[in-house]
Amino acid sequence: MSHPSLVVAERVRRRLRAERTDPSSAPDEARRIAQAEVRRHNDLALSRGDAMVDDEPALVRDVLASVSGFGALQPLLDDPGIEEIWLNGPDRVFIARGGVSERVPLALTDAMVRDLVERMLQSTGRRVDVSQPFVDASLPDGSRLHVAIADVVRGSWAVNIRKFLPGYRTLDALVALGSLPDEVADLLRRAMRDGSSVIVSGATHTGKTTLLGALLAACADAQRIVTVEETFELAVDGPDLVALQGRQASLEGTGEITLRRLVKEALRMRPDRLVVGEVRDAEALDLVLALNTGVPGAGTVHANSAAEALEKLTILPLLAGRNIDRSFIAPALAASVSLVVHCARDRAGLRFVQEIIAPTGEVIDGRILSRPVYRAERSG
Repeated sequence: MSHPSLVVAERVRRRLRAERTDPSSAPDEARRIAQAEVRRHNDLALSRGDAMVDDEPALVRDVLASVSGFGALQPLLDDPGIEEIWLNGPDRVFIARGGVSERVPLALTDAMVRDLVERMLQSTGRRVDVSQPFVDASLPDGSRLHVAIADVVRGSWAVNIRKFLPGYRTLDALVALGSLPDEVADLLRRAMRDGSSVIVSGATHTGKTTLLGALLAACADAQRIVTVEETFELAVDGPDLVALQGRQASLEGTGEITLRRLVKEALRMRPDRLVVGEVRDAEALDLVLALNTGVPGAGTVHANSAAEALEKLTILPLLAGRNIDRSFIAPALAASVSLVVHCARDRAGLRFVQEIIAPTGEVIDGRILSRPVYRAERSG
């Protein structure tokens, strides 16, 4: 922020405290106070012969972002075309737009970065400090925040904000974007509504969570959905939906709630569909056991192909203990998973469905056989 912004923002904060006004619940009153203080600043500057602020509306926006939003990052968060923001340091700020990254001319200070992170975490109940140098949390708009502090990062803090844009939360919207053709969207819509279990795979930043959210939106009006996530990311609305989130351990090392625990609790909630936001550890066993009891499921997994995703899902449950055998896991998965949808990103940054396979139910030498359902003509 510029010097006038800092001065006016502090005056606005004092007035808000004195008048007991919460800028988040009374934005119009906060704007009125900010406008009054900006005018006052220019009046004082004029009387003293100091430099005046030419663009008063811009200064009002900066001040409001500072006192009620997330400071200099607020305009980036408000921009509907920006899908991700990350800071490699206070003066190295990047964004991704349409899958393509670019650096923005924004310079903060270490103190400003720490203040922003503290404000972002204020309502989440999560913390970041020397004992907990990493944190994942959800912002009020549903964006995912990840922070790594200087103790484990060379130099300053590293901050990532992944936005989940509301314009891409339906299959129809993804068809319009060019991510998948109409007939594939219809196939996936029918599968979800018919109670099939669907796994979404792909590398990082290929749109797995976005596609999973669109799949759930296609059946949310007809199914009771229980979602399980480490951090809330699936922005799905439905008349009968329960969203569960894990919890970090306290300073004393107690109170942690793992995904495995959440999956077990979710099964007691009478789900028509159980959703694990990202399967990457021993919770894969609990998901497989749930699918084998007849509960339809959905989730995402990091993989380089749909076939690799199936292979990974047969291996991850082995992390749950030595008494888990692949000879049980592979047939259980082959019998319960209907489709694996693999996402990719092309050279221009567009995310799209690259392939879909369907397990045949057969297992040979511990490997699940599958048949191709769809393959995109373009390459990633």
